Amino acid sequence: MRMMYLRNYSPTDWDAIAAIHDRARLDELRPSVGVEAFLSLEATAEGEGLFEGEVWVACEDQAIVGFVAFTDSELTWLYVSPDHYRRGIGRLLLQKAISRCSNVVHTSVLSGNDAALQLYLSEGFQIVETKTGKLSGNESFSATGHNLELDKQLLEKSTVK
Repeated sequence: MRMMYLRNYSPTDWDAIAAIHDRARLDELRPSVGVEAFLSLEATAEGEGLFEGEVWVACEDQAIVGFVAFTDSELTWLYVSPDHYRRGIGRLLLQKAISRCSNVVHTSVLSGNDAALQLYLSEGFQIVETKTGKLSGNESFSATGHNLELDKQLLEKSTVK
């Protein structure tokens, strides 16, 4: 049986998270903007503030299989290795981020990234706006995305009977 756990990011994890991002980002872009808009993690991490908050990695045995980055109020990055899709890893990472964020959490999802959108909605996020504009991280492309919000206090009230 494989052991799954989450831990804080370490600088020695860079190559693993870069590889995960670069493969999964193509899957994210394919149904929305198109793979022509792809930029590597190395090219976007600093400008997009990857390390402005906390970064956690998901490990299966000793291998890193996903990561999440977030600030107090915003989920900024969530990627899982394509080899590990649909195993609950994204949900574990999302729940970790939510547990460490303030009462209201924001994120965004590209239109067409239905798996990610369904994950967020299933954890209580709601779409507050859908808009078209410049693709974050590669502003030479236009993209449509959903801005989502999770109000943890409202969620708790609606689940308490």
